[in-house]
Amino acid sequence: MFPTIMGTVVIAGIVGYASERSGFTHNGVLQSIIICIGGAFLAYFLRLMFGIGFGSPGLNAIASSIGALIIVPTHWRK
Repeated sequence: MFPTIMGTVVIAGIVGYASERSGFTHNGVLQSIIICIGGAFLAYFLRLMFGIGFGSPGLNAIASSIGALIIVPTHWRK
């Protein structure tokens, strides 16, 4: 269980950094990484408690990180 959560954090950090450097988001590098890690934690705990997910922990981390980057910044912008 511990290697899975560490892998989830690393994958989410990579997705956050890559999305900021590629121009997908304009939040700032640290903010994008924090948003991605939060989304990945949420997906990890949903998978752990309810079994909801895509099957692979890595795919869950990638999908939830991208979803968090789409939902969180656009929700708070005016």
